[in-house]
Amino acid sequence: MVEYQNIFTRIQVHGAPDLGVEAGDSPLWRGKTTGKSSLMGRIGDAQIGPFYLGFTGVAALAAGLTSFMIIGFNMLASVNWDPIQFVRQLFWLALEPPAPEYGLSIPPLAEGGWWLMAGFFLTLSVMLWWVRVYTRARAHGMGTHVAWAFASAIWLFLVLGFIRPLLMGSWSEAVPFGIFPHLDWTAAFSLRYGNLFYNPFHMLSIAFLYGSALLFAMHGATILAVTRYGGDREIEQIVDRGTASERAALFWRWTMGFNASMESIHRWAWWFAVLTTLVGGIGILLTGTVVDNWYLWAVKHGVAPSYPPVWDPAAVDPQMGGN
Repeated sequence: MVEYQNIFTRIQVHGAPDLGVEAGDSPLWRGKTTGKSSLMGRIGDAQIGPFYLGFTGVAALAAGLTSFMIIGFNMLASVNWDPIQFVRQLFWLALEPPAPEYGLSIPPLAEGGWWLMAGFFLTLSVMLWWVRVYTRARAHGMGTHVAWAFASAIWLFLVLGFIRPLLMGSWSEAVPFGIFPHLDWTAAFSLRYGNLFYNPFHMLSIAFLYGSALLFAMHGATILAVTRYGGDREIEQIVDRGTASERAALFWRWTMGFNASMESIHRWAWWFAVLTTLVGGIGILLTGTVVDNWYLWAVKHGVAPSYPPVWDPAAVDPQMGGN
């Protein structure tokens, strides 16, 4: 039966629920209810629960819900409280930041104040959730790698909505809340500052983005390919290398030209993913504060060629009387 396991025919074993290790949790916050989902079992563990929220978890959800409601009701008000138009135009609706004339002051609610309030509660929610991730890892005796990876994403989030607008002296530099509007902001931002593709930190961010996607896909595929030899039990393979590790490592050496162990590939993937948002945030932070035009910067430093002039000042327009 083991020989016929693959990505489409995963065997699901349903036993007694795993309630996890004891970590000094208050019974007030730690649930005991669990369930099974065969659909979830196709992509992960079939068990759902038990859940633990704790004070920071509850506070983070409350702050996040407050931000979500502020954004949602402002969008609903923008279509005259029409639920049909709200659903129809949802992808195009936005909660915009204050206008440039307000600078870093607090504007009226209808002119950007709601954006500031939503941003405050959203930032509070994200920060509280980071505390929850960090404290849960410490309580379970784990490393804090997940918390610091999350912090890298928070860095980019803060640069876009708080740090860079603060340095530029205006909340109007921040990103609006909305699906297509924030994409429009990104396109306009790139055009305004001479094409973000010439930003070297943006280049690095994209390289790490594609690189981490490739590494995760290749690692996942390699482990799936050796699950019949126990390769999915990676912890055991790290501390007591077996045939799955040997085959996977040999496959990587033969196909990729370098070695990756059951442990080292996770460090590769972690760094690639973390550096995506870390260097991306640096690139955004430098835009407008240090560099006003990335294309001109790239020409100056030999990154991009200077385009030849397309207008000949010596030419005479025949319609203006020239020969």
